[in-house]
Amino acid sequence: MSKLASPQSVRALLERHGLFADKRFGQNFLVSEAHLRRIVEAARPFTGPVFEVGPGLGALTRALLEAGAEVTAIEKDLRLRPVLEETLSGLPVRLVFQDALLYSWEEVPQGSFLVANLPYNIATPLVTRLLKTGRFARLVFLVQKEVAERMTARPKTPAYGVLTLRVAHHAVAERLFDLPPGAFFPPPKVWSSLVRLTPTGAPDDPGLFRLVEAAFGKRRKTLLNALAAAGYPKARVEEALRALGLPPRVRAEELDLEAFRRLREGLEGAV
Repeated sequence: MSKLASPQSVRALLERHGLFADKRFGQNFLVSEAHLRRIVEAARPFTGPVFEVGPGLGALTRALLEAGAEVTAIEKDLRLRPVLEETLSGLPVRLVFQDALLYSWEEVPQGSFLVANLPYNIATPLVTRLLKTGRFARLVFLVQKEVAERMTARPKTPAYGVLTLRVAHHAVAERLFDLPPGAFFPPPKVWSSLVRLTPTGAPDDPGLFRLVEAAFGKRRKTLLNALAAAGYPKARVEEALRALGLPPRVRAEELDLEAFRRLREGLEGAV
């Protein structure tokens, strides 16, 4: 890992290949060996194949391989092919050069793992899709601290919302630690966090999330008015809230996942 775990070595590697970190791909390469080790430890034990999205220059890929993982690394930036072929030379890794959002995630083996320094511009849609597949045993990934806060937020906090509930429906979420900008090259403008999701096996529930998205679609309104604006009959919503013991002026951010599930049952067939 060491030859890729410093800003100087990463800069030299990029210059030798005539490359630069491309903002279009959200490229900020992790250059802290201590954090690489902590990521691998947070993901172990590897009881299934590991998928890495955005391997960049291969530092985390090497760390995973050294820990005995069976790794498929998916990279969108074709410019990095010669770099990865150099840094991972002779190692038993499967390299796939493709947009991760177009990958056939629904076909990966049951019990797979995601371990990645995710490109921040695709993190939310990608994680949401992977959770919906029901194919993953564990997802461990770096994201912007603000996104990690939204994934692990509590009710009645500003970060709490649709993403929080989507994650909570499918998995137990943990924000393990934060990383400063200096842990990356080039350093991003924001802090990052490592998130670990342990899926619970809950199937996707489109009806529940139509309700959740409607509830948070007018966040400054009461839940009653937000749902009425989305087409739910106001009288039915009032009745359902009353049955749950909730006041008419309750707001969406005050309800936890179980309360939304019960509200959905009370509004069954309302729209």
